[in-house]
Amino acid sequence: MASRTALHNRSVPRTLPDPPPKPYWLYLLECEDGVYYAGIALDVEQRFFRHVFGLGARFTRARPPVRVLAAREYPTKGDALRAEARLKALSRARKLAFFDVVA
Repeated sequence: MASRTALHNRSVPRTLPDPPPKPYWLYLLECEDGVYYAGIALDVEQRFFRHVFGLGARFTRARPPVRVLAAREYPTKGDALRAEARLKALSRARKLAFFDVVA
């Protein structure tokens, strides 16, 4: 039988490991007047409804969104922000195609 000291000194994790970080999403909305709005969020559906109810960006308070056109997952906020900057630099015609390209 193992000694009491040997049992006590076993390495037992004292806390649970940190959960993996939640991914960020880059999303593209179509607004009432047909313009596009791009943003990032942890939860696209929740963010969409915040925009719909006037709790999102100033842009979408003036032009409420009609639908989510596309969304793409990114592992970190930084990756999502860089992708958002690339997306916003594209012409309107190329914005939807951005989501068709495999990341």
